[in-house]
Amino acid sequence: MNRTTLSLITCTVALAAVTGFAAFDPPAAPGTDAAGSATERPVERTGLLCPAPSFSDIADTAYTSFTPVTQGADSGGKAALEAAAEQSADGGKGGKGAAKKDKAVLTPKPPGTPAVGDTSGSDTPALIGTADGKYAPGWTVQETTRIAAGTGSGLQGVTCTPADTDFWFPGASTAKGRTDYVHLTNPDDAAAVVDIKLYGKSGAVKTTVTDGITVPPHSSEPVLLSTLTDDAQTDLTVHVGVRSGRVGATVQAQDDAGGGDWLPAAADPAGSLVLPGIPKDATDVRLVAFTPGDDDADLKVRLASPDGSITPAGNETVHVKAGMTSAVDLGPVTRGEPGSLLLTPTDKAVPVVAALRVVRGKGSAQETAYIPATAPVGRRATAADNSAKGTTLSLTAPTATATVKVTASAGSGGGSPATKTYTVKGGTSQDISAPTGGKGTYALTVEPVSGGPVYAARMLTGSSDGVPGFTIQTLPSDRGLVAVPRAEQDLSVLQR
Repeated sequence: MNRTTLSLITCTVALAAVTGFAAFDPPAAPGTDAAGSATERPVERTGLLCPAPSFSDIADTAYTSFTPVTQGADSGGKAALEAAAEQSADGGKGGKGAAKKDKAVLTPKPPGTPAVGDTSGSDTPALIGTADGKYAPGWTVQETTRIAAGTGSGLQGVTCTPADTDFWFPGASTAKGRTDYVHLTNPDDAAAVVDIKLYGKSGAVKTTVTDGITVPPHSSEPVLLSTLTDDAQTDLTVHVGVRSGRVGATVQAQDDAGGGDWLPAAADPAGSLVLPGIPKDATDVRLVAFTPGDDDADLKVRLASPDGSITPAGNETVHVKAGMTSAVDLGPVTRGEPGSLLLTPTDKAVPVVAALRVVRGKGSAQETAYIPATAPVGRRATAADNSAKGTTLSLTAPTATATVKVTASAGSGGGSPATKTYTVKGGTSQDISAPTGGKGTYALTVEPVSGGPVYAARMLTGSSDGVPGFTIQTLPSDRGLVAVPRAEQDLSVLQR
């Protein structure tokens, strides 16, 4: 066999070994794309990164790992979460340090069954997770922290994410009373170099770090935003760009008086955005938007409610100046009904990133969560760490009616899965009564069956001492499936 033939075979094998680190763009139909030139296969390897949960000594953190059952997945494989080495929490570069907790917080279980674990205190490290074989397709890990008092008190939740090279975080702050960190985690064998840029109401904010931040291999570094600039701004957009390597990046936004939560990266800049899952009892909603290009953006603002799309009075449109962060107070925009915010161009489409700061409760009894603009569910999305009483699932069909299948897995304490099918009318957002899994913690898997695109979010609640603790996670694709181009043997190439 000559070298050319070997090259063709090697290329075909490489295409079939696409991993979960790749971006996923769902094909038009199961099995093949619209042209019939690609097959859909379960991913064979997935990596996830979980940030260090808290600097509070009274923090209690629960982890839930879940892999949905995926037809065609390998029969073998394994998954593991290992502690990352810790860096300083003051924004300095620091040297590589050993993780303080060596014991694994949990051992992932086979597909279809959640695995749970917990830890407490301020010394819980970031986690670096890998899964292959049957554990890889759609592997999801949820990190949920309860802080009883002090800065960021309440519930803070985040879905662990793959590494990437570019992140946008509209909704961060360096204002008095806010303590916002961007957590950077490097899963690879080589150091990563990261640039952090801040954009406020007048444009780019001058920062003290000009030569990038080095994140050593297999380590995590929290960077306090207020150490990067002396400019105190209420509304900031943070851009994390990776010069070399790749990292996981998430912002932890905490308030001295109003609780706090994780602010995940927003969906890539786009002309139209969906921000799903605003709770019906939200007392204040603030929209933060930014356009990274050279053109201003004019956006139409609509709220998808259970009865259809409406325009918030007094906030029909928002103007976003190029390179500047814009913020709009929408107040109690849902007015007793659940909703999702829809942003569309009034004329010319200009790429924008956006997020919502959502408050429940009032005065000293209030809590905060964040909803970034997100991608649609695609083929399938998964949310771990649900309970029978503390979970609300929101589904939005912004353009056309959609049929959606929702499956609750068996519980961490046993039981059997349960499935229900729902119809979401076009232009509406629905809080659904999701099926309940077995005993203990369970996972929810959302699968659109037909119709238009679907966007989803999941809210966890848990009040304490009158404070309505809550956290919201959006549900983009769980990256369990990937389109692999078809390849055929062509021996004529040997004669060319």
